[in-house]
Amino acid sequence: MSKLPDFEALAIFAKVVELRSFAAAASELALSKATVSKAVSRLEERLGARLFNRTSRRLALTDAGHKLSERAARLLADGEAVENEALSQSVAPRGLVRFAVPMTFGVKVVAPILPEFLEQYPDVSIDLHLSDAMVDLIGEGFDAGLRIARLPDSSLIARRLCAMPRYTVAAPAYLKRYGRPTHPMHLAQHRCFAYTYLSTPNIWHYTNAAGEQASVRPAGQLRVNNGEAVMPSLIAGLGIADLPDFIVGDAIASGEVEVILKGWKQSEGAVHLVMPPGGPRPARVEVLAEFLAKHFAKGKKK
Repeated sequence: MSKLPDFEALAIFAKVVELRSFAAAASELALSKATVSKAVSRLEERLGARLFNRTSRRLALTDAGHKLSERAARLLADGEAVENEALSQSVAPRGLVRFAVPMTFGVKVVAPILPEFLEQYPDVSIDLHLSDAMVDLIGEGFDAGLRIARLPDSSLIARRLCAMPRYTVAAPAYLKRYGRPTHPMHLAQHRCFAYTYLSTPNIWHYTNAAGEQASVRPAGQLRVNNGEAVMPSLIAGLGIADLPDFIVGDAIASGEVEVILKGWKQSEGAVHLVMPPGGPRPARVEVLAEFLAKHFAKGKKK
């Protein structure tokens, strides 16, 4: 396999030609004169041709140097242009942000605030990926994502945006027909809906104010991979569900469902912005992160 071109030496050579001086090139590039001289010598050795005729007073290109100088100058200009474009992308908010968000939260909470963001940053585009599945941000090339849970240990950078309480709920019709459970263990005798993307989807864990813990395996007629999908059956009085506030909060407020087991709580999660490790992150990602942080700091979850 052939070696890569010595781009550094070519760029230094082009700068020497441009400024007609090893010392001036060294000064502009913030290198020592010896480093510049070695780079040109390395290039000459690689190409098997002298590029400059040097005396104590004069620096002149050889025929080989003349032939190489124009292409080397183009390489230097292209490299500077690529770097400047990349720097402008990282300094000014511009470009595409690939953003993974849970389905219902994305539709109900994130999508309604995007117009404000897009108006504020007209050079930023959002590729909004909606799925309740645990997306591999790094493997699938996402810039950021939202996760609503207690986060497991991870290499991802996480920023907590706000709390997200969960409620165990049932419709008045269900409670009238099947009775009201007063202890988590009573749920084993009730019809419960399961959400498959919980960290432990087959077990609901509860704790009360006294520190007593209880775990139960709920069972029922419906399992879903999107929490919003249980709402029609829940409101129809066909079962009990454990859901986050952004899904069930309005139904609680309207009286369509009631919170049960009020003395018990499942582990409360939070909305987290997660991003791949490493940095610095592009400005387009940073401005989205700041926008979300300010929005959720106002308590606008619903």
